[in-house]
Amino acid sequence: MQIPSDISYHYPPELLELLCDVIPALFRSKQGVIDFFVGAGVPNKLLIDWKTKVKKDRDSVKKHEIARSILCRLNGAGEPALAFRREVIKRISEFDDFSSCYDNDRLKAQGLVAQIQKVVNVKDSFTRINLERESERKQRQAVYIASVQAKQKEAEERAAIKNSLYKLFGEKDPHKRGKHLEGILNSLFLFAGFLVREAFTLKGDGGQGIVEQIDGVVEIDGMLYLVEMKWWDKPIGRQEIAPHIVSVLYRGDVGGIFISYSGFSPAAIEDAKTGLAHKVFVLTELQEIVQVIDREAELKAFFKEKINRAKSDRNPFYKLPR
Repeated sequence: MQIPSDISYHYPPELLELLCDVIPALFRSKQGVIDFFVGAGVPNKLLIDWKTKVKKDRDSVKKHEIARSILCRLNGAGEPALAFRREVIKRISEFDDFSSCYDNDRLKAQGLVAQIQKVVNVKDSFTRINLERESERKQRQAVYIASVQAKQKEAEERAAIKNSLYKLFGEKDPHKRGKHLEGILNSLFLFAGFLVREAFTLKGDGGQGIVEQIDGVVEIDGMLYLVEMKWWDKPIGRQEIAPHIVSVLYRGDVGGIFISYSGFSPAAIEDAKTGLAHKVFVLTELQEIVQVIDREAELKAFFKEKINRAKSDRNPFYKLPR
């Protein structure tokens, strides 16, 4: 609903009555009343019959009749007459020369103008308050709509990642499955609010070719973690986890996250635990991440808890309660 910009949008009853009383008191003649409306820009079609009556037989009409009739016509004319209604109020509110009044009407006119000025000020203040409230309401509504849209977008992104991950369970080609897993988990890390660097390789200086491949890097609480991901049909053993541990140990202030579809052998877990003496190592089964997605929980909180447990409990393979 649109709130009128001021009270001249439609004269309220109390203001209309004051105008009907003050205009006849401000002018000595009936022609003076008509001239006031002419000066305010009121269209001739709203005045012509009164001009004719005054010219033909001025004694047959009264100033109050003229003023009330024209004001009611303006009030009922709607949007097209808005500018004229505003001008009438403006001219009355700014009226300061009462020499046009009869002597016995001067005090009455001054009092009525003062009342109109007060009504206009109060009504305008009320209108401003309403406009401010409406503005605040629209702002709150915009924030709410943006929040709903953001949640909807988040739900759609989560569903897309979830569907992509679930499709991998039907992929028979191990190489395709592994590459797709890297992309999906990187998308999941980005969705969770991690800073992510996707898979990269390092080549030897002496032309040895690729000497190291990193599946990805994520930043958690200001610390970098090298991420390794494997989708094998048997648990990750000591031989498979060793390159990851070495990559972490021979770098600066970084930790390691190893994600496995098939779990880890006891020897691999023990090697990661030994590595905790020097760096942070976290071992995670892919099923744990799937459970986080299914519960619509926060992946960042999941990894933070795993990291804290690795540090405090010296347990790189701590499993959070479901």
